[in-house]
Amino acid sequence: MKNNELRIANKEILKAWDTNAGFWDERMGKGNDFFNILEWPAILRLLDVQAAQSILDIATGNGLIARRLASLGVQVTAFDFSARLIELAKTRPNPDTRIAYHVIDGTDEKALLSLEAHAFDAALCNMALFNMAEIEPLFRTLPKILRAGAAFVFTICPPAFNNSLSVHIAEEQDQEGRIQTVFSVKTSRYMNPYTARGVAIRDQPVVQLYFERTLQYYFNLGFANGFVLDGFEEYAFPLEQPQENPLPFGIGLAAERFGLGSALWILLAGPLALLIGLPCRGRSLLDGSE
Repeated sequence: MKNNELRIANKEILKAWDTNAGFWDERMGKGNDFFNILEWPAILRLLDVQAAQSILDIATGNGLIARRLASLGVQVTAFDFSARLIELAKTRPNPDTRIAYHVIDGTDEKALLSLEAHAFDAALCNMALFNMAEIEPLFRTLPKILRAGAAFVFTICPPAFNNSLSVHIAEEQDQEGRIQTVFSVKTSRYMNPYTARGVAIRDQPVVQLYFERTLQYYFNLGFANGFVLDGFEEYAFPLEQPQENPLPFGIGLAAERFGLGSALWILLAGPLALLIGLPCRGRSLLDGSE
């Protein structure tokens, strides 16, 4: 993206999130089913959280994940593009003052490099990459601020069938005398990246920008910056807890920590969560040897 285009996009993004900040904080102060049932348990597994770790929370919003990590004994550095969201995050509890909040533009490589080099045991970006006009600077910077073998977990909506142009369909069907509601998705665009405007939560004050990218784009960007991938899992809402959302399903890639240090996880759980990790310094990606 050209510098002028990036400035224009970032201006619109920042205005939208500052405007929506209060609404978002009210609705997502403690998370919703989508987050609490699908995302958070998987994020915990993928991060393999240990007390006293140092974790970077990228695009923290109102600090929901930062607070939960801090309550587990983690030292959290959390940043967001929106100063208003950071203000709201600071009004909420900060367990044992383990959270340090910052206002940082995640598309600004120089600003990202203001973070301490090789200081973090892991990084997390929850449902935000598709709201960022440019993500290459973040992927380039992460290897410089993460420790060797550190993981990067991020969640996104499955780009092939849950994008801005997807049509969610609910149909009634007679299944041997029982009238059932069947959900499906119609998708008309995927392979060519595009930008659209939409909402994250119904009735939010103003629309926001979405930057739709292919799954291969995320993979290849990770690979090009030294991350590795290893595994695949699928997730869905439990049958005993049906959702009104017509997309109650998920797919996930999961990494094992073989001889690689750490690897790349993906959780396509309605959101798609990617955990990518840097190999340990001085080790072969093939066999874990020195």
